[in-house]
Amino acid sequence: MIGNLRHAARFLFLLGAAAFFSPSANAQNLVLAGGSVYKSPDAAPLADAVVVTSDGVITAIGSRSEVHIPKDAQTIDCTGKTVVAGFWNSHVHFTQAAWRNAASAPVAPLEEHMREMLTKWGFTTVWDLGSDPDDSLPLRRRIDAGEVAGPNIRFAGNIFPKGGHPVYLPAEIRLPEAATPEEAAQMARGFMGMGMDGVKLFTGAYMGDKPVVNMDVAIARAAVDVAHAQGKPVFAHPQNRTGLETVIAADVDVLAHTVPGERYSPEQLARFKSQGTALIPTLSLFSRTLGGPALAARLVGSGVDQLKAFSDNGGAVLFGTDVGFTEMYDTSLEYELMHRALSESQVLASLTTNPARYFKAASKGKVEQGFDADLVVLDGDPIADVGNLAKVAYTIRAGHIIYQKP
Repeated sequence: MIGNLRHAARFLFLLGAAAFFSPSANAQNLVLAGGSVYKSPDAAPLADAVVVTSDGVITAIGSRSEVHIPKDAQTIDCTGKTVVAGFWNSHVHFTQAAWRNAASAPVAPLEEHMREMLTKWGFTTVWDLGSDPDDSLPLRRRIDAGEVAGPNIRFAGNIFPKGGHPVYLPAEIRLPEAATPEEAAQMARGFMGMGMDGVKLFTGAYMGDKPVVNMDVAIARAAVDVAHAQGKPVFAHPQNRTGLETVIAADVDVLAHTVPGERYSPEQLARFKSQGTALIPTLSLFSRTLGGPALAARLVGSGVDQLKAFSDNGGAVLFGTDVGFTEMYDTSLEYELMHRALSESQVLASLTTNPARYFKAASKGKVEQGFDADLVVLDGDPIADVGNLAKVAYTIRAGHIIYQKP
């Protein structure tokens, strides 16, 4: 998953162009006319609305009688459709063969796989929680330069406990394993120097029929301190109750999964709330298991219970599917499972306002004047039926169409 840190210097030259994506180089006016618009998940829909974008920003929104449509604008007829803010997938991986040699690979196959994996499902911003920077950083550079149609990508570098090479990852992959706090801090500093946007800690590594290898709290805390000093978030992959306790003790920001078979205790929920910990449920990940349907149902059920307890306690829920590690591109099942614990508006918030607020992306997450023109046009109302979140007609990033339904 993670390449050798000694190669970090090769990527420093990539950061200049990728650090600040500016769509103004290809300025255009894009108008969405006639649809129903949810400015935010808890707002009443604005019927027969017009949204005007220019230079990657929403410049006007209102009824047809209120909004002037520029003559030179590209206009999309959204009659009968619903417009919402662009979606975040806060747990993906650019690890598949399609992304190899992304620095020089032809555009067409990259865009084709990007459509199947992400843009077809409305994602305008994603968090990659572990991939080979030899491929993923050049991919981001090409996307931000306008060479490849794709979402805004943020990256987290991974740190594993010593001897904690998960059984589901090929043995030949070299993983960054930290045996001491000093090693963890050095790895975190290396990731920040490469242009990574955060860190992911395997506070518990699944070893199959062997005991889980958990990360020592002091090691986790050392990485967290480095990331937080630079204002970067830390994600964690806990595998059991011990891993959850490490998340709390080390002040990790985001739980990258629910924990199969566990329940959050009242004490854990109280700490999550006081520390502002967020949760990415990834419920559909557990719907397919080698143990068969009965085991899968139990794992999903425990995840739904954790999600409900976490949300009812006031915790921030972020949407994520672990896609790239899995090939479950269709997001319908994740919405269905999340809806067992959350309302339709809460599911929409996990895709839009919650991640924008949590990751301090102040200009994203809402359909309002002055916000980034990251938008999704749906073929149905997601508040009437959560399944409509998967029925994407257009995905728009910074005022540019990056996916259009055939």
